[in-house]
Amino acid sequence: MNNLKKLGLTALAGSLAAVSANAGEMSVSGAFNATYVTVDGNTGTPASDHGIGLGNDKDVTFSGSGELDNGWTFSGYTLMKEAGGFDISSSALSMTMGSMGTVTTGSGYGGNSTKYDQQTPTAYEEFDDAASQTLSANIVGNTLDNNSITYTSPSFDLGGFSASLDIEYSPEATGTSPNDGGSQQAADTGNGRSLGVTVSGAGLKLGVYGSQVEYDGASARVGDTFEGVWYANYTMGPVSVGYSQSYLDRGLDTTTATAATTGKTIGTAGGLFEATSMSIAFKVNDDFSVSYGKADDTYDAQSNASSGTEIADVDVEHKHIAAAYSMGAMSIKAYRSEATNLQYISCLLYTSPSPRDRTRSRMPSSA
Repeated sequence: MNNLKKLGLTALAGSLAAVSANAGEMSVSGAFNATYVTVDGNTGTPASDHGIGLGNDKDVTFSGSGELDNGWTFSGYTLMKEAGGFDISSSALSMTMGSMGTVTTGSGYGGNSTKYDQQTPTAYEEFDDAASQTLSANIVGNTLDNNSITYTSPSFDLGGFSASLDIEYSPEATGTSPNDGGSQQAADTGNGRSLGVTVSGAGLKLGVYGSQVEYDGASARVGDTFEGVWYANYTMGPVSVGYSQSYLDRGLDTTTATAATTGKTIGTAGGLFEATSMSIAFKVNDDFSVSYGKADDTYDAQSNASSGTEIADVDVEHKHIAAAYSMGAMSIKAYRSEATNLQYISCLLYTSPSPRDRTRSRMPSSA
């Protein structure tokens, strides 16, 4: 089991500069984050099983907005992170067309899927932040994260609730963003599309999302991908609860990646990944909140053919407790995460304690 503890301080700097050009405004903002992390586990890799670290991170965001002659507005941003030498981490450009909705395109910003995956309430970070392998719910729709265009409708009334639609299209859904003036191509990847619906009201928020990518070349794929996720969150006073389920089928031939002794990589291993997560968060006061969550990810090798060896389903489990305290411009946040069987290996092939368990704790303070 791997235990991760993280404590961090985050510092936020407001707008540092603003200039006006052609009825638009540009601004620069920054964030500073200091972290204390401990790792304890038994994954079979000593270098990653144990460690203590004092780290820090610096981000710089350039953002801009403006208005067109017809009243439409635009906005955009570029985020640069210290990791990799202050390379561009993500960017996006949006156009809000009055009462007709918003169109967005960008690079690394997550597309529409980020509005639906892992939406259950937490005080700090997602369940799998500590794990060496993410939950499959985080991968849903990621091949449309780049080289795509998204549309978000204005909110509309649906039986007394507020609803909105998210639509996405990629002409070549490789998940890779081309440079300015560039293009994307792959031997077997075709176009991709997604649809999401969000409904909220009376303390309840529901979201449903699905995506599909067509594959048209010779490869290990035996069909198009289908990926989906839904969640339901409910808030009453200081308490919020949430539940979510996801499904991931990349249309891959399962004969090449189903060995029970082989670690499974989400998105490249054949078979199906299905995840469920639930959490509860409590806002003690305006400054202090806590949460607890649990997630299970199941890998189905789809090996129940008329011939061949049956491979049992295997599970990954995440447990997560978090707390956050705000002091004006500074906040202190901490979590403790536990994850088991991170490589989706059949539990029949090892004895306790699992060689694939990990616990991590992190305490970040932010200001």
